[in-house]
Amino acid sequence: MGVTMDQLVSLAKRRGFIFPGSDIYGGLANTWDYGPLGSLLKGNIKRAWQYYFIQQNSYNVLIDAAILMNRQVWVASGHVGNFNDPMIDCRACKARHRADKLIEDELAKRGEDRLVDGLPFAEMERLLQAYDIRCKDCGAKDFTPIRQFNMMFKTHQGVTDDSSSEIYLRPETAQGIFVNMKHVQRTMRKKLPFGIGQIGKSFRNEITPGNFTFRTREFEQMELEFFCEPGTDEQWFAHWRTFCYQFVEALGVSKENIRFRDHQKEQLSHYSKATTDVEYQYPFGWGELLGVANRTDYDLRQHETYSHEDFTVREEGKEPFIPYCIEPSIGADRLTLAVLLDAYEEQTLEDGDVRTVLHFHPALAPFQAAVFPLSKKLCDQGQAVFDKLSAEFMVDYDDSGSIGKRYRRHDEIGTPYCVTVDFQTEEDGCVTIRDRDTMTQERVSIAELSSWLRAKIAFTPLR
Repeated sequence: MGVTMDQLVSLAKRRGFIFPGSDIYGGLANTWDYGPLGSLLKGNIKRAWQYYFIQQNSYNVLIDAAILMNRQVWVASGHVGNFNDPMIDCRACKARHRADKLIEDELAKRGEDRLVDGLPFAEMERLLQAYDIRCKDCGAKDFTPIRQFNMMFKTHQGVTDDSSSEIYLRPETAQGIFVNMKHVQRTMRKKLPFGIGQIGKSFRNEITPGNFTFRTREFEQMELEFFCEPGTDEQWFAHWRTFCYQFVEALGVSKENIRFRDHQKEQLSHYSKATTDVEYQYPFGWGELLGVANRTDYDLRQHETYSHEDFTVREEGKEPFIPYCIEPSIGADRLTLAVLLDAYEEQTLEDGDVRTVLHFHPALAPFQAAVFPLSKKLCDQGQAVFDKLSAEFMVDYDDSGSIGKRYRRHDEIGTPYCVTVDFQTEEDGCVTIRDRDTMTQERVSIAELSSWLRAKIAFTPLR
């Protein structure tokens, strides 16, 4: 991969994709605000997820559950007792590190691609000693023993500040789906198999967040909980594993930069029978883009035990059972970052100029088109073309600067098609469309412009 994270961060800030959070007050560590273009890009990625996982799939429906939930939800799910990361402190500078990631980063520097997540603490301690691993901040190698750190954010609901009012910011969107499963099944008249999807914010008090928007304490998830009959779960796990890979490809992400990684038994979450990650090759190395987990009947059984709600399915001629659940979980922020990185290119042209271009899939680009009147005298005609297109597409209008500079600006923000209204437009009713990737131009009738653009930006259905 040619692009560095510094190059991308610079572009993101300069062009209005992503800004540092609370910037005028000196910022807040590891918080980021999506600017005008970043909001559009991320919104288009979320719409693509909804298109493929909900609209194009008759099995699945969508909900939007609350962020704040009854504390017992998280007791039942196991998050209060098990949602922990291994934490270690440097005694010299007091910096805190996530032990498994500290080890993995050191091994990666030595050319070893090894997953440490899930190993026993004793084995992590051994690796720290064996590889002479030092603190990233000060270089010392005097660490405290590894200990568990629960990653949930606590808060209080109401006017009291005691344990009876204690609740959590949700660490995942999945539990909002599980507690609503029977409501959805009844109101939507769903029979197994069926899925419930959700897009929403989650919060994790990460020990060592970093790498721009890759690991943050506030993030957005696109999750599907797919309920099926026990015995069919492995078949559905394989289906969603493949589907998720194809989804990432459909967004225009290069095959060379994505791979599967199956979790070993000791690396599985407390609820999982099997998990596969789709990883992306970020500038800092391979990192999880999304995960597909076979959660079995763990969650529904737990909620049945704690809430006394009956999740048993009774079908004629079959033994009663509690449904199994397959979960494709995608990080919207990580996918947005991957799409930005994968699209970025700096091209040296024949005249020696360097143009920066973002090769987004046309449907993901913040603007699907930009309208340029060639002269100020053509602004009325340009505005008419903009009005026609903006009724259906996200379109920018730009009438300042030379046409070449306008092209370069929109190359750099990934606009796939620039529509120029020129002096011939009034005579032939056509405009010139310039393609972002090839820089070739063609004349298209204004009457056919919307249908031309519609065909160019359509997603290909997954089958």
